[in-house]
Amino acid sequence: MSDKKNKGQILKPFGPSIAKLSIPKKIIDDLNIYIDQVVDDEKRSEELDHGKNLVGNVKQEFRIENDFAKKIGWIDFLASGCKGWVENTSGEKMNEFKLLNTWVVRQFSGEYNPMHYHKGHISGVGYLKVPNNLGKTFQKHKKDNTNGMLSLVHGSRMFLSKSIFNIEPKVGDFYFFPNYLMHCVYPFYSDNDGDERRSISFNAKVDDNIYHI
Repeated sequence: MSDKKNKGQILKPFGPSIAKLSIPKKIIDDLNIYIDQVVDDEKRSEELDHGKNLVGNVKQEFRIENDFAKKIGWIDFLASGCKGWVENTSGEKMNEFKLLNTWVVRQFSGEYNPMHYHKGHISGVGYLKVPNNLGKTFQKHKKDNTNGMLSLVHGSRMFLSKSIFNIEPKVGDFYFFPNYLMHCVYPFYSDNDGDERRSISFNAKVDDNIYHI
């Protein structure tokens, strides 16, 4: 940002930061195999069902078992991602990472997640499967198509300040954000009943002295 007399930079000192990382392919493959096995086992699916604790209007949401999450390096991925993000943003050294839960959301055509926030200190979501096509808008002149997107919301729209950040789901992308950040997931539309938008989320706590500023 400059003119002939002045040089400067655009700063963004307000609002929560968001971190974006890539899930290692090996972990994606391990998770998808595990999830497919749970889906095929009706008894296990019922035991791990997490839908009653979540707000999503979707057919299936279930917990990832901690032993498995630890075995494949999923917990280490979340912990190291949180540590890098928190320390780079706050300048404080993070010593504690306590996973509260991690779960899968299997979203199919027409399903959605209404506006909500999470418990704990830090939350996040990433993508393990995404349909090739999330469907068209009903009005052809619309420039923005939010089908299947994650929408993060903070504050209200003001001059030089947006309040909504829409994220297009892509396999391997993972986003970390503060637990209080409001968010929702829009439905996608497909003629193929097998098209699945498969995401994985978590809640965790970090050092109290870092979170409770």
